[in-house]
Amino acid sequence: MEKITSTKNQWVKKVHQLRRAKIRRQEQSYVIEGWHLVKEALDNQAVFTALFVTEEALTLLVEDLPLEPMIVTEEVAKSMSETPAPQGVIAIVKMIQQPDLSTLQSPILLMDRVQDPGNVGTMIRTADAAGCQAVVLNEGSVDIYNSKVLRSMQGSQYHLPIYYRRFSEWLPEMKERGWHFYGTELNEAAIDYRSLHPQDPYGVIMGNEGQGVDKQLLCQTTQNVYLPMKGRAESLNVAVATGILLFRWV
Repeated sequence: MEKITSTKNQWVKKVHQLRRAKIRRQEQSYVIEGWHLVKEALDNQAVFTALFVTEEALTLLVEDLPLEPMIVTEEVAKSMSETPAPQGVIAIVKMIQQPDLSTLQSPILLMDRVQDPGNVGTMIRTADAAGCQAVVLNEGSVDIYNSKVLRSMQGSQYHLPIYYRRFSEWLPEMKERGWHFYGTELNEAAIDYRSLHPQDPYGVIMGNEGQGVDKQLLCQTTQNVYLPMKGRAESLNVAVATGILLFRWV
């Protein structure tokens, strides 16, 4: 097995380069770390480019690996990691090739410019748990291969397809194909989410943390809803609101 002892090694540099979204898109690859994410990748037949483990972590590896791991020192592992407590296992894997959007099935979750990595990852994981068939992000949303998103998703990127589209162009196309879309907003035209029974096929649109769903998109929906609140909080966290809506409707 190859052993990496220097933080200036080319593989170490490659891992650092893949922390940038532009490089990830060019290479069509991303970095995962930690036992759970690596196991999810293995269980879902992800294509591995490289696998790095410390000598201590090597004893925990499964036998049927897709490639031979490279041994790294504790110092090198820490330099490659973006977590406060590295587990000694890091991998470079290829991005997932998603099926054609024409095969999309209902229901789906749509995110309009959601920026917080933790929110995006949690929302995708929630969509997975609730039984959504896909997630679609509008341009301006955070990159799902951001390390914080990956940790929040906990492997859900392997369980349902995830796409990026320009909603201003894509929603009209989908509506022509018979899709219904439900947005979230606070105004007199919106209704209590508990009184709505979505029509298939449908998608739920959740908006930016500070601005909500874009007003132009809200004009294109079948119906917009609000979540009534009994307390004095002005709003709910977008990931929490997503969980409430999806588990009520899906």
